[in-house]
Amino acid sequence: MEKNLKQVKSDCIKVVLYGPESSGKTTITKKLSEHYNCLWVKEYARDFLQKKWDTEKKICELQDIIPIAKGQMELENRLVKKSSKIIICDTDLLETMVYSETYFDGYCDANLKNYAINNTYSLYLLTNIDIPWVKDDLRDRPKKREEMFEAFEKALIKNKKPYVLISGNLEQRIKTAINEIDKLI
Repeated sequence: MEKNLKQVKSDCIKVVLYGPESSGKTTITKKLSEHYNCLWVKEYARDFLQKKWDTEKKICELQDIIPIAKGQMELENRLVKKSSKIIICDTDLLETMVYSETYFDGYCDANLKNYAINNTYSLYLLTNIDIPWVKDDLRDRPKKREEMFEAFEKALIKNKKPYVLISGNLEQRIKTAINEIDKLI
C-alpha cells in the first residue's frame, strides 16, 4: 500500500485547496486552473462517495478512507507527470487524514497518516467558512463548520505546512490565491 500513497517526484509548483466541506474549494480550484492555464486534480472522494450514496444511501465509512486516499494520489500522480509548471489540487491526503480523525474518533490509518504528513506541496490555500453552507447528498456537518475548520487549520500548523487563509467572496478569494501563487512562480 505504501507506494500507492506516495507522491511522484516533480519540479512543478503544487497548490492544494484545503478546508471543510462547502467552503469553495472546487470552484476556486477550477478558476485557478483557468487563470494559470494548468491542470487541476479533482477530489476523488466526491465521485467515490456520490456513487456510494446513489447505490447504498450511505455516507463515508471507515473502510472507504484508504480507497479514497489511493484514488486521490493516483489522480494527482498521473496529472503531475503531465505538468511541468503548476498543478492545483482540490484536496490532498492531509485533508483525508483530518476527515478520518474527525469522523472516526481520532483514528487514521498509520500509513495514510505518514504520507499525509510527508507528502509535500508548495502552498495550501485554507478556505474559510465565511460563505454560506450549501447542502448536497454528501455534506453532513453544517452545525460543525467551526469545529471542522479548526481541525483543518490545526493539522496545517502541527505539521508545519505552508498555508494562507483565503476568505471573503469568490472574487476576493481568487485574488488572494493568485497573489500568493504568483509569489511562488
